[in-house]
Amino acid sequence: GGLGDVLGGLPPAMAANGHRVMTVSPRYDQYKDAWDTCVLVELEVNGRTETVRFFHCHKRGVDRVFVDHPVFLERVWGKTGSKIYGPKAGEDYKDNQLRFSLLCQAALEAPRVLNLNSNEYFSGPYGEDVVFIANDWHTALLPCYLKTIYKPKGIYKSAKVAFCIHNIAYQGRFPFSDFSLLDLPDQLKGSFDFIDGYNKPVKGSKINWMKAGILESDRVVTVSPYYAQELVSGEDKGVELDNIIRKTGITGIVNGMDVQEWNPATDKYLDIKYDNTTVLDAKPLLKEALQAEVGLPVDRNIPVIGFIGRLEE
Repeated sequence: GGLGDVLGGLPPAMAANGHRVMTVSPRYDQYKDAWDTCVLVELEVNGRTETVRFFHCHKRGVDRVFVDHPVFLERVWGKTGSKIYGPKAGEDYKDNQLRFSLLCQAALEAPRVLNLNSNEYFSGPYGEDVVFIANDWHTALLPCYLKTIYKPKGIYKSAKVAFCIHNIAYQGRFPFSDFSLLDLPDQLKGSFDFIDGYNKPVKGSKINWMKAGILESDRVVTVSPYYAQELVSGEDKGVELDNIIRKTGITGIVNGMDVQEWNPATDKYLDIKYDNTTVLDAKPLLKEALQAEVGLPVDRNIPVIGFIGRLEE
């Protein structure tokens, strides 16, 4: 959805501004152009050592890195329609915390261990002088591991984390006893501690990943100035994290759009291409084509209104 769109378009825009940019995502499928780097890293997850492997491709100036582990790949096998976050809407996979803990730790390792040379301006590992942009609750452990595992060892001393909220409604709330699965010191318990009035996933005290991500990051940002106002406006719009966000502060930055992908002059899905000089001729013809395709009366003078928004409960 929106986050996928941002991760498609924002990194190339940052690369065009001269930054060296890497995205790190789970390898949910055997992406045909992402190649095995043969770099393996061992990570501690819930008292076990897990090995992840990095796949990589370089596109539009961006290093696209995919974290390979069976917990990602076996869930979403190609086009079977398997779900990424849970077996059905509103339900988490039982091992989601382990899966996303793995993603966060792998994202901290990737800039240090991958010797990437596909960019003509940069080569070698990214090193330690980096800014991490963590998106939504699934990445909220990244600033926590950075603060408690890396910085005490003198690694990533100057690294910073910006935590970006795309959708406040999904926060990663789990039973409080699950804190022990996360391999974090007790000093961070307070950042996760959360009480709400709901019985899911359990009644009473919970941990809340997004709360911890907000509190442990250096900056909190979101996808528009208006959404930033909404999140601090009260309990319902801020979904019970409004008081935490008021404490840290939040900056709203408008989601841009990828002008290469959303370009009507080159869009493969449009029967008639257009630019700003031909838009008034093309639009009525495209409207007629759309009306015919969906079985509406074909009349270029009838207004057609489109709505793009999320469909969920």
